[in-house]
Amino acid sequence: MADEWTRAMVADRLDLAADVMRSMPPVRPQGYVSAWPEYVSTFADQVEQEPRMKKPLPSPRMITQADEAMLWLRWVDKDIGQILWARANRDAWKKISWHHGISRSAANRRHEYGLAVIVWKLNGRTVPRKRSMEFVIEQTV
Repeated sequence: MADEWTRAMVADRLDLAADVMRSMPPVRPQGYVSAWPEYVSTFADQVEQEPRMKKPLPSPRMITQADEAMLWLRWVDKDIGQILWARANRDAWKKISWHHGISRSAANRRHEYGLAVIVWKLNGRTVPRKRSMEFVIEQTV
């Protein structure tokens, strides 16, 4: 990886983690079966139909990177981690701000602060406790 992490790199990795988790097959209980018979289609049934393309499963490297990125969320407060994960899942700001009971600008500020805290930790620095959120955000790119 690069020598210095940036907020954009962290946001991209969180987006990748959300995409990987979304594309994984669903978890089913052991012994799950369907009572419906398997439908066997004939050639006449498939004429004039678009082929169904299956989305490829994520590679092992992508899964490992997604697991690492999800562990980064432990470094921030619970509500900030929820905002980061919601944005990685492409939730709207309106939904996020309504869920947390804050304004859109406050949600965006907490999102940027969460990314900045993760950048500080990944770059091997400690986040100053007695400095403002703006200072922490400004010190990262």
